[in-house]
Parts: sequence; structure tokens; C-alpha cells
Amino acid sequence: MTSPDSALQHALAQERAHHDHCRTALAAMVDGAREHVVTGEDVSASGADAEVLGHRLRSRAKALRELPEGPLFFGRLDFASPRDAVGQDPVAQAAAPQAAAPQAAVAQAAAPQDPDAGGDHAGLHIGRLRITEDPTAPPLVVDWRAPVSRAFYQATAGDPHGVAVRRRFGWAPGSRGDSADLTGLEDERLGRGESRASGIVAREIERPRVGPMRDIAATIQPEQDDLVRADLTATVCVQGAPGTGKTAVGLHRAAYLLYTHPRRIRRGGLLILGPNPTFLSYIAEVLPALGETGVRQSTLARELARHPVTGTDGERAAAVKHDARTAEVLRRALYARVAAGAADSLAVPDGSYRWRVPADELARIVADVRDEEPPYTVGRERVRARIVRYVRDLAERRAGPRTGAWGRRIERSRPVGAYLDSVWPRVRPEEVVARLLGDPDALARAADGLLDDDEQRAVRWTAAGTPRSWRSARWSAADLVLLDEVAGLLEHPEGYGHIVVDEAQDLSPMECRAIARRAAFGSLTVLGDLAQGTTPWAARSWRTTLAHLGRPDATVTPLTTGFRVPQAVVGLANRLLARLDVDVPAARSLRGDGELTMRPAAPGEVVGVVVDAVRDALVREGSVGVVAADADVPRLRDALDAAGIAAAGPEALGARVAVVPASVVKGLEYDHVVAVEPAAIAEAEGAGGRGLHRLYVVLTRAVSRLDVVHGRPLPF
Repeated sequence: MTSPDSALQHALAQERAHHDHCRTALAAMVDGAREHVVTGEDVSASGADAEVLGHRLRSRAKALRELPEGPLFFGRLDFASPRDAVGQDPVAQAAAPQAAAPQAAVAQAAAPQDPDAGGDHAGLHIGRLRITEDPTAPPLVVDWRAPVSRAFYQATAGDPHGVAVRRRFGWAPGSRGDSADLTGLEDERLGRGESRASGIVAREIERPRVGPMRDIAATIQPEQDDLVRADLTATVCVQGAPGTGKTAVGLHRAAYLLYTHPRRIRRGGLLILGPNPTFLSYIAEVLPALGETGVRQSTLARELARHPVTGTDGERAAAVKHDARTAEVLRRALYARVAAGAADSLAVPDGSYRWRVPADELARIVADVRDEEPPYTVGRERVRARIVRYVRDLAERRAGPRTGAWGRRIERSRPVGAYLDSVWPRVRPEEVVARLLGDPDALARAADGLLDDDEQRAVRWTAAGTPRSWRSARWSAADLVLLDEVAGLLEHPEGYGHIVVDEAQDLSPMECRAIARRAAFGSLTVLGDLAQGTTPWAARSWRTTLAHLGRPDATVTPLTTGFRVPQAVVGLANRLLARLDVDVPAARSLRGDGELTMRPAAPGEVVGVVVDAVRDALVREGSVGVVAADADVPRLRDALDAAGIAAAGPEALGARVAVVPASVVKGLEYDHVVAVEPAAIAEAEGAGGRGLHRLYVVLTRAVSRLDVVHGRPLPF
């Protein structure tokens, strides 16, 4: 009779052999994709078709070449019947009781047949991309996004989705020159009603991290999977507590949509919006790890950057400029340039003849177009077209049909152009905003009934600060939002098929409008946490934010179960949550491990205690983040340097120790966080600011251990 240990070793040997087989097949896929690009094979047809196919082949080859090293599959499904397996044969199973394996899980069943031995192999291996020896052959690895793979994430003992056995694999860094070593496996016999917590999933979630964010394809939870696989047309809003994986959900949803709707997404485009460049660097490797390259990842500030930011606004001015009422002020300012019509009729030359358009007809044309509310530039051309149509009707009643060339000559005639310039002039966004902010009378007219005198005074340029023309204006970051609003009134911007917006709770109403314009014919994935809102205009209700995004009826889905942040840290954060002015459910954590250490310090000794805390942290594995109020960062870095501890900034994602300003830590994670002087972090936002929200962010960046160093009373 086969012993449990020998059964486990036999199963591991078979799976290692299958992985080697997959590695060989993947290498052939890479070579094949490269060969297609080099030789141009299959690129025949028309020139346009050849260009499209050539682009696809090059993109595929690039994606395969850029796949990071790592295991090629992380799970396996054995179905109860061939029908459940979508055409795969069932696998013979041999029981193997629990056995230990270093740095991985244990095997609790099933030693499948060797896939290379020629026998039936019903198990579907699930990985980050599809691997096959031939496009027409059954895959060696099924993409995690394929419909059949959903059972890997959703199957339970109560509802097994036709799955007899779900297998998970434990991996360690390669020791044989390979990218990864299979060190263990564990099975759930769902068909027999077995259900147990996965040690492999727990270890993967808790694994120490240094460097960029990793994908979670192997550990997606059922509630996360529901969000990832939501329909393309649906706008998804996720209210995610710290450590619930909301950012990962958004990125994996992007990868899922690219896989499921490749033509629609590639045609419309996909945009990932993050809060700052450091955050984008942190998440940059997730999509390539899932086989998706070439996706635009940006910040909203970068998308709106018509000009460099060279000016600054006071807090009051910035708040008014980001207020939704300002959109109507700008609309009024733009359309104030449109005249009601001319006092005199318009004479349009046609050779030696002059066609006359009466003044009342001109006024009617302009009024009708205004009532239709097209984009401003479209409206101007619509007025031109209707003048030409009126003249054409006169000409055809007299002399018969006119040609297209005749019509183009009439619309380009000087009198028509001059009339348009007088009643519907060409304009640039900069001209509209510069006049509004530089001319008190123009601002007063546009803001009447919308902004009070104090608000107008706050946004108005001073006499000394008013530029001679818009070309010499010093634009602030908030001004760029205004310019984008006017640009959107002039003509619709180029849009995207789908936009993923992270840290959306920090968006202002005007920033939401900028995003909505870019998703006018697409959908959104909106990610955030109201408790982590730190801007002066941060949202207190998702309904308000979704309304500004043009999706008032979108479903808001809460994620409250934390997988990364330990319970001890979550408990501390929940104490602070009770003091925040937002209505969100308290977070909970599935992790009972983790450590919380309070380190009180005497006045003047805080820096020394921080150095000691970092030394203690370095004894263990993982990254260390020292997070403090922005003003305290330089002296902390100097102190660590003096103590012989190399400390980088947040942009150095691979650094063992980073000293991070509290203002940029949002979205980042460290195994060990040393939070320095919470009272100073809270006070740095100023009176009436959102300092406690900033502190909430800081306290929830730890995924294993949190030290709180304080020389002053704690604000929670």
C-alpha cells in the first residue's frame, strides 16, 4: 500500500513534470510569436488588415517576452464529469493524507496521471495565461480569466460548481536554475463536501514583500471575483477598507476586460488612474505579470496637463475652483461670447450675385443652435451649415440644384466667416479662463447667483498677478481643471472604453467631471475608501461622487474583510475610524497574526526610539516603512543615516528601509511600519483639515507589524 509521503512525492513529481512541459511549450510560444513578427507570416490580405494583424502579433510577442519569471500555474481543477470540465476527461484520484512540505502546503489527496505519459488528464491547470503546444490542442494551462476558471474561485463544498477536487500549489524561488520550485500542494475534495482554510493562500497573502505590488490571481476571493468579472457595461464602485484588495481588484478587472472583450477595449482604450507617480510605480508590474502590456497608467493631473503648473492657489481659491458650481460659471463665461445675432442682414456673394439672409433668420439660427446645446465648436459649425442651407434653398429655387463645390465655396466665403466670428467666435480654453479670473466684471456676470463676493474674490487674480495675456499666465493645478472643463465644452475629448479610478474618494467634483467626459461612452471601475479621504474636497458619500462621474445609479459594493492588514492593526484603526466623519462599516481582518507595539518616548528622544524600532524591524524579513509628517522626514532620514541604516525614499520600491512622508504613503504597503508622532501627522493638515483621515491611512499601511512611536498624547 502506498504511504502518504510517497503518494505526495509522486504527485509533486508529476506536477513538476507538467510544469517543465509547460515551460517548454511557453518557450515555443515565445519563439513562434517572434517568428510571426519577423517573417510576416499570415499577414496578407489588404494593407489595413496586414497592419492590424502585424500590430497584434507584435503586441503578443512583446507581452510573452515581458512575462516575469515565476510559476506557470497556481491551481488545478478536477471536475466530477467531462461535461463539467468543458470537454475534459475525469482524472483518476489516489488519496494521500496530509504531509508537510517546506515553505508550502501539504497534499491532501489526489495524485493525478502524468500528462506526459499519454494517459487521460482531466485536470485543468489554472495560471496567469493560456499555454498550449498548438492553438487547436487542449491547453496545458488555462487562463485564470477563462469562464471555466471561475470555478477555481467560486466553488465551495456547498456549491462545488461541478468540481470534484480543487488543488492549490505552493512555490518557492527556483533552486535548479528554474524560475520557481514546486514545494507543496493541497487539495480540497469539494465533491465530497470537504472544506478547509487554505494554508497556501494564507502564506501567499502574508508573504513578506519588498518592491512593487504583486498580482493576486492565485488568491482572489469569491467576493473579489464577482467584482473582477462584472459586465463591461457596468460601472463598479468598491468601498474597500484597508487591506481588502480593492486596488488589486481594479487591476485584475482591467486584465479580465482586456481578455474577455479584447476588440472593444483595444478599440476604445483602457486607462488606469492613480493618485500619484509613486503609486503608479508601485502597481506598474501587476498587469504585465498577468500578460497585459501597453495599458496606459497615469494620474489625472498628467491627463489634464495642458500647461506646466507654475502658479499656486490659496486653500480657499482651490476649494472654489474644484466646486461643482464652477462648471456653470465657466459655461456662462464661454457662451457669453455668443451674440444673439446681427442687427443687419448678411449678404453672401455668389459670383456677381448676392444672396441676402435676413437679420431675423440669422437670429433664429443662432438661437436654435444654442437651444440644442451642442459642444461650442460644433455649434459654430452648425450655424455655418444652416446659413449655407438657407442660401442653397434660395439659389435652388431660382436656378436649380447646386453642387457640393458650390456649397463649400459659400461656406468659406469671407462674409460668412466674418459673421461667425462676430456671433460665435473661435476661442481657446485659456482665453475663457484668463478673462474670467482676470476681469472682475466678467467673473461677476458669470458667477451671479452661484458664487458669493468672497468666493469671487478668492479665485480672482490680483492686479499684480493678472497676466498681459493668457500666454504669460501662471497656471495653478486647479486652473488646469478649469481649462479641461472649458475644453470639454468646446468639443468632446477623446474617450476610453473603460477607466479604472483608484483612490477616488479624493476626487473633487470638477475632477470627477473631467473623468466622466473621458468615459462618456464607456464604463468605470471606481475604487476607494471614504475613511481615507485626505483632500479638502474628499467625498463623504459615494452617491455624490458617482453623480459627478455621471453614474448616479452605479452599485456600491463594500469590501470589509481584510486579507493583508492584521487584526491588531485593524483594531487600532477602527478606534480612529469612530472619530472620522464618514459612514463606512468597520473593517475586520482574517489574520490573527501580526504585532502592534506602542513605543512612548520622552520629549527629545523620539528620533532615537525610531532608530531603535527600525533596528528591531530589520531583524525580520520584509520591507520597513518609516512614515512621518512631511516636515519630519529629513531629520529622520539623517538620523538613520547617522546610525548606519541606509534609508531611501518612497520611490525606491526595492529598498529595505524607506522614509515616507505621510502625504504620499496612500496606496503603499510595508511589512513593518514605524508610524512617527501621530499627533504631528494629524496636525500637519492644519485647522479644519483632514489630519485624522491622513493618520488613518498611515496606520493601515502595515501588513505584518506596526510600531507607533510618540512623544505626545495620541489623538485616538
